[in-house]
Amino acid sequence: MTNQVSQALSPVLYLPHGGGPLPILGDKGHEEMVSFLKEIATALGEPSTILVISAHWEEEQATITSNSYPGIIYDYYGFSAEAYKIQYAAPGNPKLANEIYALLTANGIQARLDEQRGFDHGLFVPLKLMYPQAQIPCIQLSLLKNLNPRLHIALGKAIASLREKNILIIGSGMSFHNLKTFFSNDIDSSKENDAFDEWLIETCANPAISTEEREKRLIEWEKAPFARFCHPREEHLLPLHVCYGIACAGSPIAKTVFNGRIMGKKVTSFLW
Repeated sequence: MTNQVSQALSPVLYLPHGGGPLPILGDKGHEEMVSFLKEIATALGEPSTILVISAHWEEEQATITSNSYPGIIYDYYGFSAEAYKIQYAAPGNPKLANEIYALLTANGIQARLDEQRGFDHGLFVPLKLMYPQAQIPCIQLSLLKNLNPRLHIALGKAIASLREKNILIIGSGMSFHNLKTFFSNDIDSSKENDAFDEWLIETCANPAISTEEREKRLIEWEKAPFARFCHPREEHLLPLHVCYGIACAGSPIAKTVFNGRIMGKKVTSFLW
């Protein structure tokens, strides 16, 4: 990875946010991920605003946080008391939220603004590692409850012009998300994990694949090797589809910027 991202358009990053608050709590199974997030932040520089599409927010229609000072949602359970004292007091950006709303509706996508919702851990966990000062305004865009991959690519395409601004766009999920295997030593998932990971890297980062074929593969992701084993439910994969939709008009070929282990599983991050 280079020390500086050199491109005319603002970066789009699909990253892993790990298991709940564990990356922030010093869990050894997240050490590679923590190092990566700190390093990539240095490479990306300082955007004027950060837009996060989190795996942990689904709505019937595309929804954007529009509060000037969003709070924190501790959307996990069963952790130590320290996990519920984490703070990330970044401001919101109501003006940009309204711009995103306008872009979505202009492109025929039903949308709404949410002035009440705070930041979930899909935002505050990675950003606390990447930009710990919490000085950069942040907003979140929800996934759609239908979990339709084609519609999530369309969601990204509708807001692709945001790349012309100094906005860091992050799809926060996990390229492998079979929770049962993370917490069980009795399940060897390396064959399935590796096969899907190789397919995903080829799909997103192989320059020999046409834009049409790349999009077709992402829409039909369930045909990938061991797709449903690696994603019993696809909410942690779909932020990647939104990222691709945003990026495909300008730079559809992603760069693999992380391919390491989180809690023993192979996980990949892509940058456009």
